[in-house]
Amino acid sequence: MLEAHGLECTRGERTLFRGLSFSVAPAQLLHLGGANGAGKTSLLRILCGLLSPARGEIRWNGRPIAAIREEYAAKLLYIGHANALKDELTALENLQVGGTLAGRRCTREAAIGALGELGVGRCAHLPVRALSQGQRRRVSLARLALGARNAEAINDENAARLWILDEPFAALDTAAVVHLENLIGAHVAGGGIVVLTTHQPLAVVATGMFRIELEYDTEASQ
Repeated sequence: MLEAHGLECTRGERTLFRGLSFSVAPAQLLHLGGANGAGKTSLLRILCGLLSPARGEIRWNGRPIAAIREEYAAKLLYIGHANALKDELTALENLQVGGTLAGRRCTREAAIGALGELGVGRCAHLPVRALSQGQRRRVSLARLALGARNAEAINDENAARLWILDEPFAALDTAAVVHLENLIGAHVAGGGIVVLTTHQPLAVVATGMFRIELEYDTEASQ
């Protein structure tokens, strides 16, 4: 269970949102909406523990994430605007190194299979610096496919049960969008939790899906 209690986020003299509370249970997907500047990316970073709220608290299974940073990080897979790839490493090496650093199993075969699912299998042995922006995005998203390829992913104590995704469909063609939607839907159906933002229509099939619309708090910023 992921819980937000009384969150307030400020940027300089601007208050993006305040008094924000919600919970996301296993097998649920939270779609964050709102105009640019409403604080969607800031909220995702707060949920990841990368940004501290001005007020409020994030809890994982009832415990503040500040008190269980390593345990929480082990359950979290965050993909932001930046692809978080090392240009000098190959696509395959990026997946393997990332999995190792996160404490998750990542065999060569599984990594190559995940890259293939996202349509960049032929790029496995190319350095990331040689890839297009769309290919880089697919390599980054292959981390989701990598987790989904493990049949025990949701039940594995080392699995990333919580996916936090910031505009994951950006720079993807139609086929890749459909495949990613299927990955997300399968993760939720298997008991995982997903929180995401997207400006594109969301066609993920998930029974436990709900939306929160962020609105810029003009009153608090006056």
